[in-house]
Amino acid sequence: MANQAQVLKQNTVDVVAAHVRKLQESGELQLPPNYSAANALKAAWLILQETKNKDGRPVLQVCTRESIINALLDMVVQGLNPVKRQCYFIAYGNRLVCQRSYFGSMALVKRVIPDAEIWFGVVYEGDEFEYEIDRGHKRIRKHVQKVENVKPDKIQAAYCVIERGDGKLVHTEIMTIDQIRQAWKQGQSYRENGDGTHQKFPDQMAMKTVVNRACKYVINSSSDDYLFLHHFNRADEEATEAEMEAEVAANANGRVIDVEPRAQAEAEDAGAEDEAEPEVEAEPEPPADEPPANGKVAAGAEQLSVGPGF
Repeated sequence: MANQAQVLKQNTVDVVAAHVRKLQESGELQLPPNYSAANALKAAWLILQETKNKDGRPVLQVCTRESIINALLDMVVQGLNPVKRQCYFIAYGNRLVCQRSYFGSMALVKRVIPDAEIWFGVVYEGDEFEYEIDRGHKRIRKHVQKVENVKPDKIQAAYCVIERGDGKLVHTEIMTIDQIRQAWKQGQSYRENGDGTHQKFPDQMAMKTVVNRACKYVINSSSDDYLFLHHFNRADEEATEAEMEAEVAANANGRVIDVEPRAQAEAEDAGAEDEAEPEVEAEPEPPADEPPANGKVAAGAEQLSVGPGF
């Protein structure tokens, strides 16, 4: 069994590590100076050995070697660290996907804008909230909130502001609760009248949604690193495509699918205090290297996916 695990590691992790070295040597891939691809791959492998799909089966047994390789490569090229919850691995059918968290999205903004500061929050009924639009650019002028206004069922909007260290505005994203719910509906795990993470922690999920949208806009408009952008967008497209394929396959077999892995991953983003528990009970205090929940973040037989650098 140990030999099989070692062979699988050699056929996946070692393949990715060798390919990353090749990309770095050719100058096609430039990773952040404080990022160790080798350490990230080791951490990912340890996590993958314990990761199971929604049926309780090990993903390393269920998922194809090709999808495992591509998920690991997406992680490394984006410079993500699974230990810091910047990404997580989800199995959709026999495909493994590296899903970026909103912690990861914010880390990538700081990769393209090193001195970036990120502000975000939720607007509740009764808050004083004002913003202006100047030549198509939104700027928040005022947000006054009283603690008695903070009620999960009274959310009106959420926002995310990204600025440079000198205070120059980069982008402001504001979404109404209707827009946020519409975005949630695009995911197969969301149930409008359910009892999942979106219903239990709507404020956290609303912030996650608006932060991801703001970060994606900034990353795509600020970076000229083609390989990085390719994997940044490919990871999102891969997750959507794999999720849809899993749903189609399940429906074809006469089953109603409930994609629990994404719901579990969203629970982690929303702030699960005890990872061993299947249900999210309380919002934790963020680790030192992660942003606060509401506030500011300061300055072979198979081939890899076709794309830049391959």
